[in-house]
Amino acid sequence: MRDYSFIIMEKRNEKIPDPKEIEKEISEFLAKRFNNTVKIISPVVVPQELSLEKNNKPDEKKKKINFNLLPEELIDYLDQYIVKQDNAKAILATKICTHFNRIKQAEENPDRISSLVGSIKNNILMLGPTGVGKTYIIKLIADKIGVPFVKGDGTKFSETGYVGGDVEDLVRDLVRETDDDIELAQYGIIYIDEIDKIAGSRNFIGADVSRTGVQRALLKPMEETEVDLKVPHDPISMIQEIERFRKTGQRKSRTVNTKNILFIMSGAFADLTEIIKKRIMDQGIGFGSQLKNKKELTGLLEKVCSEDLIKFGFESEFVGRLPVRAVFENLTEDDLFKILKNPNNPIILGKKLDFAAYGIDIKFDDIALRILSKNAFLENTGARGIVSSVEKALLSFEKKLPSSNVKKFPVTKAVITDPKKSLDAIVAAPEDSKIISSYQKLTENEIEYMKTFLKSSSSNLGDKYNLTMTPARINILAGYYSRHIIDVESAIKKIKEHYDEVKKIELYFFKNHDINIVLEEEAIDYIIDKFVNTDIVLDGFFKQLSQDFKHGLNLVREKTGQNRFFITKNALIDPETFVRNLIQKKTELKLGK
Repeated sequence: MRDYSFIIMEKRNEKIPDPKEIEKEISEFLAKRFNNTVKIISPVVVPQELSLEKNNKPDEKKKKINFNLLPEELIDYLDQYIVKQDNAKAILATKICTHFNRIKQAEENPDRISSLVGSIKNNILMLGPTGVGKTYIIKLIADKIGVPFVKGDGTKFSETGYVGGDVEDLVRDLVRETDDDIELAQYGIIYIDEIDKIAGSRNFIGADVSRTGVQRALLKPMEETEVDLKVPHDPISMIQEIERFRKTGQRKSRTVNTKNILFIMSGAFADLTEIIKKRIMDQGIGFGSQLKNKKELTGLLEKVCSEDLIKFGFESEFVGRLPVRAVFENLTEDDLFKILKNPNNPIILGKKLDFAAYGIDIKFDDIALRILSKNAFLENTGARGIVSSVEKALLSFEKKLPSSNVKKFPVTKAVITDPKKSLDAIVAAPEDSKIISSYQKLTENEIEYMKTFLKSSSSNLGDKYNLTMTPARINILAGYYSRHIIDVESAIKKIKEHYDEVKKIELYFFKNHDINIVLEEEAIDYIIDKFVNTDIVLDGFFKQLSQDFKHGLNLVREKTGQNRFFITKNALIDPETFVRNLIQKKTELKLGK
């Protein structure tokens, strides 16, 4: 007998057929060979696809880039996470979507732009105070589009040849971020923070390698150049090159083209306002206008122009490669409260995770969040102040409660204003009725807030995730969010996942029993609720559904010829009565009663 393992080795470069494809080919062969009298019949079992455990698939190694994303869709996504900054969100969403859609068009229609010499990228400069969400918004966008993202600090790079990081290392970091997928890396986003720190000093004489030198080093990557992945000062790349040569025996140069890599810079630009103010005042005096008062001088960064950036210390060539500018606003105390109340905010979700690591569930009162936002505002560091405010207020509890029997922790006004007394009280009597009652009330408040949040966004969320936001579904989502440490998008995706799996029941019921059932929306909600609140799994539910309805519906079909049945919520609750009434109704119709 021939060794078939050897055949497999011979064909190792060919695609291994899927088991279903093999089954189909064998079935077709037998049908032809025996004139359709012999067929392969799959066992009548619930397919593996029904099992909820199969939903936990590992992420694909390579992410798909969403080239079809539209600006308004991206803005809607950012609105779920970013408070305020409407103008900045509009600019970033529009220009970044345009950047990637232009790439798509160029690849699909290469002849359309063949006459253009060079291209202008939508590289972006973000200006605004610290802690207003500049880094966060770019991370969100990169994740949504599905492109690799790396962040660098402008102060830690120098131009090639000097001591310090090479700006081209950021391009190489994109390749590492994609597990050596150069093609995907060439569509990445490089984000450089504190770019205002590399502006040339107006009082400096001589070569300034840590400032203007970095600007010059960035010019080519920001436009288009080839970056060699093998560099002498990077031992990892050298080791990889040696390993590749050992395996292939070839010395092939590996480069990354930066043509489609988007560069985004950001900085606080605190001193830039004085330059803008002087320009505006000089222009005003020249036209005989009055000097502007303090109120009129607010929002000066919105009026920034290339001339101001050049006077600030940037070279004209560098400014020219940053054609898009987005200005971020200062955050007010009310803005900080809205951030804390946002169900997607990573600060409160992170704090919930901190306490959950010790088996402690934590809920926050609105009054407590108001105090925390006020304390954060006084720090004058934007959203970063919220982290400090929350950590300072809860650190003693995070230290002490893990060593106690506390499992429910309601963060009320007293916890913030008198932490020592509150800590002693909760540790002394963790099961005290007042503490438990307070926790339950905060849980109810959280669920009600989520219901309101979901209702106000139901149309947008429903269209976005192709999921009808029924009242029952909103209730399920609100409860699911409250019981899990999860953002809104992940919660909706989980419920949508359950919804899609439940819809498969109709297909598999027909496939296995030759009976066409249609689960009504209220019935689907009832099943989803079972999945998220009980230990039942989809394959178990399918078996129960078959047991409850198979014989009864088959009997109705035999008596009446009907083979399409609408299953309601009440039918799932009391299948025996549903089938009995169905038989009775069909019998009466048949007898003409």
